[in-house]
Amino acid sequence: MTTLSPENSLSARLSASFILGLHPIVRTEAWKFLTGYYLWQSSHDERLAVDSTRRKNYEALCQMYERIQPLLENLHQNFIETRNSITCDIQKLYDKDPLGNVLIDKKSLEKILLLSYVCNTQAEYQKGFHEMVMLFQLMVEHDHETFWLFQFFLQKMEHSCVINIGVGKNLDMLNNLITFLDPVFAEHLKGKGAGAVQSLFPWFCLCFQRAFKSFDDVWRLWEVLLTGKPCRNFQVLVAYSLLHMVREQVLQEKMAGEDILLACNNLIDLDADELISAACLVYAELIQKDVPQPLKDFFL
Repeated sequence: MTTLSPENSLSARLSASFILGLHPIVRTEAWKFLTGYYLWQSSHDERLAVDSTRRKNYEALCQMYERIQPLLENLHQNFIETRNSITCDIQKLYDKDPLGNVLIDKKSLEKILLLSYVCNTQAEYQKGFHEMVMLFQLMVEHDHETFWLFQFFLQKMEHSCVINIGVGKNLDMLNNLITFLDPVFAEHLKGKGAGAVQSLFPWFCLCFQRAFKSFDDVWRLWEVLLTGKPCRNFQVLVAYSLLHMVREQVLQEKMAGEDILLACNNLIDLDADELISAACLVYAELIQKDVPQPLKDFFL
């Protein structure tokens, strides 16, 4: 890769991440490049300086939060409600492995989520963020790394997992994709199966986290999404592939919307590589067709 131009070298790295996945030994460091925490062309010294700056900025945000917390409690009812939701969600998390070893620091997790809620005006707290941030906490060592990785992940994903920004668009495009590629299935989903697709929003809110059998599978898919390969908004092709797994059952049993949702929720313990491959086949099918402009703008 060192013989390639910077642009081609970056493309090669992203392609390698997409095709081969990341080895667990390098995952922590590689994620900092994939998310934009570090620049790809940065030197070791530059990365040390960036990490130091991010730690100081995080500490400054924590100090700011402590100063304005009384004001938020007195003037903003939404803050109290959100804080209570975060506390409740975190308490439900399993924080130990089968041997009883503590996996996560719930107090740190709560602080990071509250800080993200206060500082990131684009992404208000929503159910599932606590599970996503937990995975970042498991990946890295320090709180400032967890906080910034989560922020950069949201930005890199164009906030596609945020309900009031990207989730609705994903669902609309999923409907359009089904209509274009599978008219028979689309007809059923508009008739007896009405409402099923719109009810699949948790897939996008959690970036499919609950569909997999291991954290490694979750990270594998997220790494692919971060590469932007083979196309933009690959998450919608993943959702299409998941929905296609229940297609035959839905049509044969003439399922209604609630039954379709139940069948989709039973899609668990999946293998990430198999799902990614299925979504890639959908992409290969898509680019062979005369794609409508809205889909072309969204994916291509």
